Amino acid sequence: MNEFVRVETRDAVGTIRLDRPPMNALNAQVQDELAAAAATVAADDEIRAVVLYGGAKVFAAGADVKEMAEASYVRMARDARRLQASFTAIAKIPKPVVAAITGYALGGGLELALCADFRVVGEGARVGQPEILLGVIPGAGGTQRLPRLVGPARAKDIIYTGRFVAAQEALAIGLADRVVPDEDVYQAACELAGRFAAGPAVALRAAKQAIDEGLEVSLDAGLEIELLHFSGLFATEDQRTGMRSFIENGPGKATFSGR
Repeated sequence: MNEFVRVETRDAVGTIRLDRPPMNALNAQVQDELAAAAATVAADDEIRAVVLYGGAKVFAAGADVKEMAEASYVRMARDARRLQASFTAIAKIPKPVVAAITGYALGGGLELALCADFRVVGEGARVGQPEILLGVIPGAGGTQRLPRLVGPARAKDIIYTGRFVAAQEALAIGLADRVVPDEDVYQAACELAGRFAAGPAVALRAAKQAIDEGLEVSLDAGLEIELLHFSGLFATEDQRTGMRSFIENGPGKATFSGR
């Protein structure tokens, strides 16, 4: 049983719940437990979509600075690789993932949220990459995932200044997908995840892989990735169900099995 990260499941939505009070600092143990939780939800066919949640007060305020303050280059080269690997495990969950952000998502906390497909943010939340104020730079994907999401100029502003970004600005620049009252964040994230949980699981996995992998290659290579995933879906039960339902009943009425 993990101490700080647990998986809770309800109605085909799995919640990866951070619970390391008071600020969900992402120390080495939390990182390992996040990777284990990612493996759990990825392997469980009963879980069709995932929510990342840190609780009602805070998402995650970043890495544990006390663990790093006196670290050597050799140690941090090793530890940063583990940190990146744990976050990559979250990013590669082959299911739709929604981050439910309350309070603060700073440094590693924002980098964790960037691993989700969507971010639902509370009105009072603040996000940012303040590592520059400590004399370093983001080390868990911030310099890579953030510019891919909001563009290089906006990412440089956030990273160079270390400033906190309010919810409405995050929404305006595409860093947040929805802003809701703080008390509604988790429910809104679960409702969004629930929409995907009712969808064709294999096709959703294919769509996620095609988009994420396509962003890293040329257009021609990306089109080949898309072609392979698209044609492969014609071996699924959901393809037959979806197309037959469309012909007989019109769009949006199919009930998918996830096979």
